Amino acid sequence: MFLSAEMRPVPKLDKSIIDIYKGVGTHLSKYTIGKIPKAFKHIPSMQLWEEILYITEPENWSPNALYQATRIFASNFGAKKAERFYKLVLLPRVREDIRKNKRLHFALYQTLKKALYKPAAFFKGILFPLCESRTCTLREAVIVGSIIEKVSVPPLHSSVALLKLSGMEYCGTTRIEERKWIWRIRISIEGSSSLAEYSIACDSTVAEQGDHQQYKNELQKEDKDGLRDLLEKQKHKLVTPEIHRELEHSRNRGEKEEDLIPVFVINKTIEEDRFDIPDVPMEED
Repeated sequence: MFLSAEMRPVPKLDKSIIDIYKGVGTHLSKYTIGKIPKAFKHIPSMQLWEEILYITEPENWSPNALYQATRIFASNFGAKKAERFYKLVLLPRVREDIRKNKRLHFALYQTLKKALYKPAAFFKGILFPLCESRTCTLREAVIVGSIIEKVSVPPLHSSVALLKLSGMEYCGTTRIEERKWIWRIRISIEGSSSLAEYSIACDSTVAEQGDHQQYKNELQKEDKDGLRDLLEKQKHKLVTPEIHRELEHSRNRGEKEEDLIPVFVINKTIEEDRFDIPDVPMEED
């Protein structure tokens, strides 16, 4: 996290540059709408971009200014630099706003959505540090999770995020984040055995999205038995029945379609003849 203005060392830069960016910082602290200073837009191309950013005092930017800054940096930074900006500037600001106001400012919420368009940087700069902090509150987890639900994330990035989360020490908020990511993957049963216990059936919208590859028929019998055991310990009223359905209507790896035992459902209405009653033995008087 960036040091406060009083604790920061003065960057070894030309005084004219320092004066320019101090003025930019003052403008950003009051910014609501309109154009961003051109000098600020040059920061991503500067070698000493962090030192320049120090001068503008990011902790004092208005929420709208932070949104504009994130939009500029997410578009012009590579993943490594964007990750650093997210971790040092965006994440502390978001957490502080939630702590003070018990909710997140709308502009900061939109800023997180914009940040997620660089998924790798978002995971490493926002999601993982938040979960690894061991101080993530339920409110923070729900807010960040809602961002994840609203923005489309590539499956590869989602899988990597799941693996990382699954390797973390258990805590309640981490599990909430895992469930948010599970819903975003939208694959019936993930093929990778290392992800098997964190995988679920896709919801009905997947079927409407066209051809979607599924791996449920690539699981071995042992994998499915392990999933069933897991479902007895960790249940969800919406997720668990879907997993059971996918497991029961799939074949094991190596089996052919004809190996499955067909299940016949009789939909014909049964008609009874009230005069065709079998003899019932009666006790003698």
